[in-house]
Amino acid sequence: MQKLKITCSIVIFEEKFSVLEKAITSFLNLPFSKKLFIIDNSKEAKFDFSHPCLEYIKNSSNIGFGNGHNVILDTLKDLSEFHLILNPDVAFEPRIFEELILKFSTTDSLGIIAPKVLFPDGKLQYTCRKNPTVKEMVSRRLGLFKNYTHQMEYRDRDLSLSFHPEFIHGCFLLFKTEDFIGINGFDTRYFLYLEDADICREMIARGKQILYYPNVAITHIHRKGSATSYKLFFYHLSSAVKYFKKWGIF
Repeated sequence: MQKLKITCSIVIFEEKFSVLEKAITSFLNLPFSKKLFIIDNSKEAKFDFSHPCLEYIKNSSNIGFGNGHNVILDTLKDLSEFHLILNPDVAFEPRIFEELILKFSTTDSLGIIAPKVLFPDGKLQYTCRKNPTVKEMVSRRLGLFKNYTHQMEYRDRDLSLSFHPEFIHGCFLLFKTEDFIGINGFDTRYFLYLEDADICREMIARGKQILYYPNVAITHIHRKGSATSYKLFFYHLSSAVKYFKKWGIF
């Protein structure tokens, strides 16, 4: 069976359909053979969108972000050439994929590519990051040492040019499907947060490169849930401890 050009997974939890619909429509408008998986961690199924290229998966409980995406790992084997990890609050023009996919053909070492990310008002989101540190996470939470946190976001670089950051925010990560499967998807120790930092670090540890490619752009709402919710902050803190232990930071 011939492989699809691209698959995509979106994990949702109590998501507003008015937001999710933009991401779904953006992907389904791609001029390639494709399949979209919506993985729903919500308490009750509220999804109502039918399309021959879409499969809806309702989990019995909230299994988290990484576990949610990993639900389809076995399904992805031999299914597609490329796999997209996509947040539900993202929108984009289909044309950007021609350039993104073309970049994979220029080098075998490319593991993940991501475009420039804009807020809905057109302002740049600083999605390129250096590997997390304890100082950075404390500083970012308390609003301290802004010069340091800006350096951790590569703000001292010309972000109109492509480069290889240590990790990229996980709202839009495009993989070769075989690479995503090869690392067994996301590390399931993380319930929510830092899965993106971890998977990028795993890729680099295996000799792959992470590419920020600002020639094309997407729009992302970026709701910063852990800054406003104690429950989400706890998840963020828990993931940070697991991340730092795993990578020998403490």
